[in-house]
Amino acid sequence: MKISILLSLFLVLTGCAFGTSSEVKRAEKMLTNFECNNIETSEMPHTSITSYHERTLVVSREKAQSYIESYKAGDVLFKIPLDQIVEQQYTIYKASCESLGGVGSQKQSTQ
Repeated sequence: MKISILLSLFLVLTGCAFGTSSEVKRAEKMLTNFECNNIETSEMPHTSITSYHERTLVVSREKAQSYIESYKAGDVLFKIPLDQIVEQQYTIYKASCESLGGVGSQKQSTQ
């Protein structure tokens, strides 16, 4: 009886570790999509709006990177899967990129 309980517990914990690992891999793959092409910040008028979007590009990418690093360290910060969190940050990143007149990466995200 004790052996079956320990075996079950081991399988559950192992399954969680593998699930988290695949989430991290998907999130890292999505992070490669955080590219904003065809913007020339030196030619743009620097208004508060362009400054906001430029800062949003940096912050959303940094957040996604820090979330991935936290998950790698074993810290589960949210109740939703990591790849969904990174995808939300990518949506913000892409919107700011487009607002600056740039285009995002042409890579496809995997889900």
